[in-house]
Amino acid sequence: MVKKFTEFIEEHLAGPMAKLANQRHLRAIRDGIIATLPLIIIGSFFLIIAFPPLPANWGITQFLTSNAATILLPYRMTMYIMTLYATFGIGASLSKTYNLDVISGGILATIAFLLTFVPVNIPAEALDAAGTVGFVLPMANLGGGGMFVGIITSILAVEIYRLTDKSKFKITMPEQVPPAVARSFETLTPTLIVILGISTLTYFIGFDWHSTISKIVSPLVSAADSLPSVLFLIFMITFFWSFGIHGVSIVGSLARPLWLQLLDGNTAAMAAGKELPNIAAEPFYQWFVWIGGSGCTIGLALLLAFKTKSQFASKLGKATLAPAIFNINEPLIFGTPIVLNPILIIPFILTPMVTATIAWFVTQFGLVNRVIFTAPWTLPGPIGAYLATGGDWRAAVLSVVLIIISVVIYYPFVMIYDNNELEKEHAITK
Repeated sequence: MVKKFTEFIEEHLAGPMAKLANQRHLRAIRDGIIATLPLIIIGSFFLIIAFPPLPANWGITQFLTSNAATILLPYRMTMYIMTLYATFGIGASLSKTYNLDVISGGILATIAFLLTFVPVNIPAEALDAAGTVGFVLPMANLGGGGMFVGIITSILAVEIYRLTDKSKFKITMPEQVPPAVARSFETLTPTLIVILGISTLTYFIGFDWHSTISKIVSPLVSAADSLPSVLFLIFMITFFWSFGIHGVSIVGSLARPLWLQLLDGNTAAMAAGKELPNIAAEPFYQWFVWIGGSGCTIGLALLLAFKTKSQFASKLGKATLAPAIFNINEPLIFGTPIVLNPILIIPFILTPMVTATIAWFVTQFGLVNRVIFTAPWTLPGPIGAYLATGGDWRAAVLSVVLIIISVVIYYPFVMIYDNNELEKEHAITK
């Protein structure tokens, strides 16, 4: 039965899922968003500095909180407007797959996104204390709130660029012209089409990109924060991994814009001094679900290293424990292997679903702070959980508890796996 099911997966699902993971538009979205991670990580550090996890009566705490508005400016110019940077990355990545000029594609994607905004005019009689007057660009939708608009307009801009290039509907310069100048003239036609087209929709027809797309995707964002959605995403990611397909590449490409909106909602609320609204932003998965890597395999690594008797399992555990502590578990997934292994697939799917359920309810009841910070993913679990929740020591304790639960769930399956390996070794020595 297991063999037939495995053959069915390999024959009917493995190929299509691999193609989906490499689909050019999904890959461009993934690459463009991932390119903003340094800005997200460094920018969110300033949130912690502005609102330090220190006693309120300390002098340093009072100094930082009194200067929070200034301290938050780097955050507002990085993570707070991350979609602006992501659009360039999406446009550049998609252009590369079409063998188009990468920089031109990125610029076209960025201007297409910016043309969905209507600048606000501040009249002279409304001068603020700093003397600001004139047109001001509203920043709220430059962040996670505008991610879906950014994705749509970036793809639209590059597709227009591709069509004009493919149809030769462009200005071609002589070979003697420097390449940079020639590329600039070649992109005049798609730039004209993009600017005229999106400007017409936004400014003359009055199409409100952001409110329209927000109404469409808001049910998805709300659902993404629910426990059933969390468990479904975990199941899909681990299910694909169980057959050697990179689950995060497939599911993450689709879910990451939703996760970023959830995180953006929390960071914006934090900066405004409001209650954090969301639970299941991406750092929630990283520090309470994927401890040790996909499948919460930290428990598997610990058991293989310290509890197994077969030479293969023991040596594999000791070799993969250090990477697992830093959330790198490909050696475990393909070394044990978990892939197509009916014994280890069960805890590989079950463990993160259990840890996610526990962490979701603990967070829902306010026993642990909600995540506000994208900590570097290679940090050990408790440290990452502490940082991601803004310095909540209870999150570090929860991470340790979840690691223990991971060990408990993996234990009977690892013992079966170890006994099988022992039998193989004994059969070889006879």
